[in-house]
Amino acid sequence: MQTKIEELKNGDECNHHEISATSKHHLIPSVVKQLLNSWSTKECYEHISPVAIPSHRAIVDILKQARRILFPGYFTSAKLHASNLEYYIGKETTELYDKLTEQITMAIRHDCRRDNQPCTNCEQRASEMAYYFIGKLPAIASVLAQDIRSTLQGDPASKSHDEIIFSYPGLHAITIYRMAHELFKLQVPIIPRIMTEWAHGETGIDINPGAQIGPGIFIDHGTGVVIGETTIIGKNVRIYQGVTLGALSLPRDAGKSLRNTKRHPTIEDNVIIYSNTTILGGDTVIGANSVIGGNIWLTESVSTGTKVLLKKPELIYQKSITNITGA
Repeated sequence: MQTKIEELKNGDECNHHEISATSKHHLIPSVVKQLLNSWSTKECYEHISPVAIPSHRAIVDILKQARRILFPGYFTSAKLHASNLEYYIGKETTELYDKLTEQITMAIRHDCRRDNQPCTNCEQRASEMAYYFIGKLPAIASVLAQDIRSTLQGDPASKSHDEIIFSYPGLHAITIYRMAHELFKLQVPIIPRIMTEWAHGETGIDINPGAQIGPGIFIDHGTGVVIGETTIIGKNVRIYQGVTLGALSLPRDAGKSLRNTKRHPTIEDNVIIYSNTTILGGDTVIGANSVIGGNIWLTESVSTGTKVLLKKPELIYQKSITNITGA
């Protein structure tokens, strides 16, 4: 039996008067009342308040503007040369400071409202945080340069630093992480996570802004990489697609009981971790200069200079049998 929708889809040419007569507008208020009730009882979530919440779109715009500053000439249509570079960077940086101050102010006020705390000196605190972030841009640019050089050295498919800056998802995710991490250290609410989750959606690489990642990181391919909040990664580490640096199985109340606890592994300098490997636990340490092969599951520490490989699997080869019949 056809549904009403199928009958309408399969019916004759639409009759405007007939459809208007069957309009369900009069039923919509009952749905609205159900929604209002769910919010009034706190069964569902809402943000109905005179206090503005940070804008996801504005934060993404901040990231794009910061990237234009960190990599001048790459992500803008403006032609840059020695005579206008200082003006361009000055203008972009001033705008970035103003936009970031506004969004941090809203994030602080939103946090105060949620926790029912008085909000004092919000704008001043936001201004100081934004200025601190601006002051970190030269250091971020320097570390990203090391990340790019590590990528050039570690990937024979990379043709130039231009190709890496323009197109490598690993560098894109790391660039956003390095900015978000500076705001995370300042305890800016919500904004750092919005930043890294946007990068997650863009690249398939999930890096919590709380992770500590040293210079020279190279995430090759990147799809499916997960780096948890309390992960510590040293210098010149190479990670391939599908790697998880995560926590061991957590209890249901882990959100409260294990907050601010070291839950994710430590990866020391010059480690290589191949694809689809999972390393779990806050006490797990992968010693410097170690190589962890693909498809490994590790929940215990590995000493310095160790190779961890799976035993070669037994492969079964079968010839397919094709019956050929004559005409």
